[in-house]
Amino acid sequence: MIALLLGLAAAAPLVPIEGGKYLPLYPPDPEQPVTDVASFQIDATPVTRAEFAAFVTAQPKWQRGQVAALFAERAYLSSWATPTDPGGRPNGPVTEVSWFAARAYCAAEGKRLPTEDEWEYVARASETSYDATQDDAWLGQILSWYAKPGSDDPPNVGQGMPNLWGVHDQHGVVWEWVEDFNNTLFGTDGREGGDEDELRFCGSGTLSATDVRDYARFMRIAFRSSLQGTYTTAQLGFRCAADGVTP
Repeated sequence: MIALLLGLAAAAPLVPIEGGKYLPLYPPDPEQPVTDVASFQIDATPVTRAEFAAFVTAQPKWQRGQVAALFAERAYLSSWATPTDPGGRPNGPVTEVSWFAARAYCAAEGKRLPTEDEWEYVARASETSYDATQDDAWLGQILSWYAKPGSDDPPNVGQGMPNLWGVHDQHGVVWEWVEDFNNTLFGTDGREGGDEDELRFCGSGTLSATDVRDYARFMRIAFRSSLQGTYTTAQLGFRCAADGVTP
């Protein structure tokens, strides 16, 4: 099984993303809400179980039972057959990984985790538009995906149609770590920052969002803000990114 997994573990190709203007759901500066996102690259698909198995085989300190408690909770890779064998479905997205482990994997690949702005900048693309945030049908489709009960057995990566950038699976497969996962709502304790921050802390934070119709994006940000770096869940994976765009 290990030999098979290593044979399937070629990293996903990086997709070049041309930078541009982007409106965060919660701009750091409401007076200047539009953010410039620099050109970058992002994995076409989430990291797979086979890819992560190859990583922990090469770096035993990130295997289940070896990783320090400081970097992952006890549920880390808990469903795997062995510390280096996920036990099947090599092309499924790896889950049960902490933010620390995801960062280590990306670093080993010469990459990094995408920022929240980068991830969301790409995620607003549909199959036909780079910015589909005004498309009510598309927004409704994403929200319907989120309304379905989670599964401990998510589908293999790359099965659906890519968005216009050529990126797969940002919606409807797994949640994904980003580098600054808890900065949007909880850069500081919002309960101590006055009325505006209190709105952003609680469920009524949608009222202070720049686009109150994009409830799926609010759900993603709220989920990320509930995390800690050691957390692992059966619905949380990741993909990597890199600076610049290869000519």
